[in-house]
Amino acid sequence: MNIPVNFAMWGMAMLPIIILIVLMIKFHWGATEAAPVGLLVTILSALTFYKAPAHLVAVESAKGVWSSLVILLIIWTAILLYQAGQEANAFLVIKNELSKLIPNELLLILALGWVFVSFLQGITGFGVPVAVVAPLLIGIGVRPIYAVAIPLLGQAWGNTFGTLGAAWDALADASGLKAGSAEYFKAAFWAAVFLLAWDFITGLIICWFYGKGKAVRKGLPAVLALTAAGGAGELVLSQINTTLSNFIPAVIALVLVMLLGRMKLYNTDWKLEESPIMERVEPAAAADSYIPKDMSLIQAFMPYLLLSVMTFVVLAVKPINEMLGRFKIGIVVPETRTGYGIVNAASDSYSPVAIFTQAGMFLFLAAIIALAYYKSKGWIKTGGIRNAFANSISMTMPSGMAVIGLVIMSKIMGGTGQTIVLSQGIANVLGSKYLLLAPFVGLLGTFMTASNMSSNILFGGFQVTTAQLLHVSAAGVLGAQTAGGAIGAAVSPSKIILGTTTANILGKEGEVLKLLLTITIPATILIGAFLFIVFGL
Repeated sequence: MNIPVNFAMWGMAMLPIIILIVLMIKFHWGATEAAPVGLLVTILSALTFYKAPAHLVAVESAKGVWSSLVILLIIWTAILLYQAGQEANAFLVIKNELSKLIPNELLLILALGWVFVSFLQGITGFGVPVAVVAPLLIGIGVRPIYAVAIPLLGQAWGNTFGTLGAAWDALADASGLKAGSAEYFKAAFWAAVFLLAWDFITGLIICWFYGKGKAVRKGLPAVLALTAAGGAGELVLSQINTTLSNFIPAVIALVLVMLLGRMKLYNTDWKLEESPIMERVEPAAAADSYIPKDMSLIQAFMPYLLLSVMTFVVLAVKPINEMLGRFKIGIVVPETRTGYGIVNAASDSYSPVAIFTQAGMFLFLAAIIALAYYKSKGWIKTGGIRNAFANSISMTMPSGMAVIGLVIMSKIMGGTGQTIVLSQGIANVLGSKYLLLAPFVGLLGTFMTASNMSSNILFGGFQVTTAQLLHVSAAGVLGAQTAGGAIGAAVSPSKIILGTTTANILGKEGEVLKLLLTITIPATILIGAFLFIVFGL
């Protein structure tokens, strides 16, 4: 590869990202409107500055469309699952029963938006936790913007070792870490240390959202206990079994939050009436008549419990996973090459999708079973199933253009070398001070691709090479890479769209992004500063 790394090339690679952020935050454009503009600039940059032939842009666009179909499938099936509960009025039952089980409103928000979303991240990932939990938070009275922002933050700490370690395995493979080696566990240690800090910060931020200092003081004991179970548990298990190092702590935290709801500090009715994130609209008295009186909390939560069990069994039980994982579908793509020698290999089955082990399949089955079960109990009225399908399709379609545009944009940037130029430009200018921005490379990768796993694949090798050139700890840099990528999962436009779609506020992505950038950027700066102090001075 002989691609020049200079200010003009770096600026053109950065321009689409800047345009996205400015349009969404400054001008309040939704991702549906902003994505095509960012994509157009990316294509122009590829064709001119990066010497990409038109057929390369076409091939990368086809890859983007294919990859985006997986995301759209998750969006649709997650919404269908939500619609099943909506048609059966299960969310009213969840709200009422959870309020009895966890009468402290702040702890209830932490339970759903931080703990339950982490549990889902531990087994599913791919944005499913955000799409599922945002409507649940709205169901207990959280304002839609915060109902999207909170699970985006809540799932991020589990984004490296979650999904049974998929993103971590990708990083190890991309960076040449041999599983079980001393360097492997050392990198896992630093990643878990950074994620432990982020986990704790996330709990505090959710409390701050709810009621600033007063809520932080009230929620601090719970945050400390849940961080010890989750983040600290992940740190310990990362040195034993990286595959289960997030899932097991997430399960423990889920049990712990239920126990906390029974303890003296949190077992009484407590809420802040003036909380800025809550809708304090009293429901009409007649609304009680729509609550299924014979539906229990377990029955209301049945689709999500079923989703969790199916996912864990299929992904964690190796013989089942191997058997179902054989059925894959991919697309044929030819080799492409830019004028600067960037080569994208041909493939007879590009990005194959394992149909029966994919998150969308679990969501779809959970939704279908839920619809059939609720209908058999009489909780879904005549025409309700048809309404669920129609509503899920109508809610999914507007977000389709944004998702496709963003994913194509990321594929073209990767296929033409723009992504590598972004990171190499930073490293070349900063020298050893690059450590300050090492986690931002991970964040940038996830911001563009909506995947910490993709970010790790994209930048894992680059981070190791840079660390070796600077004579600093590769393990520390890799830990910062994937921790930054995990934090980036909270601000990725594609993941934000998952939440705004199921929360029915599509077009408000800029508001969510603006809110979350004020948290994720300082957190990433802290990781970079720590990395520089420990390894760079």
